[in-house]
Amino acid sequence: MSETVTYETDFHAWAVQNARLLREGKLAKIDAEHIAEELEGMSASERRELLSRLQVLLSHLLKYQYQPERRGKSWLLTVSHQRTAIERLLEQSPSLKSLLDGDTLTRVYGKAVRDTVLETDLERHLFPVECPYRLEQILDEDWLPESA
Repeated sequence: MSETVTYETDFHAWAVQNARLLREGKLAKIDAEHIAEELEGMSASERRELLSRLQVLLSHLLKYQYQPERRGKSWLLTVSHQRTAIERLLEQSPSLKSLLDGDTLTRVYGKAVRDTVLETDLERHLFPVECPYRLEQILDEDWLPESA
């Protein structure tokens, strides 16, 4: 592989080359700036995935609670899949759990309510302003909310 391969011209070859240079201890030859950008991008991607999965999970918990007559296996399966994916993300990157503080949960909950209203045609005023679930409940594989 050529030493002149660049981030812009062939990402895969660039990544393989820089991994080899790192393993060989040739730190002066690595593309540190782009490596740092890629690492930051990976971190941002994990954050987005966590918050997206939490939003889907909250929306399905709300539908489960506020539309008991429409409960089905697909909702339960989605709840289960999102919880499992979140659990895996937090196992691989425990520091992500710090993102799930009250402010973030409030923001994600608001987006989940918006999605639920759009999907179900339920009125917005039916849902609490603040998230009615504790994080421990949201992530507990055995917990489901009571009917509203």
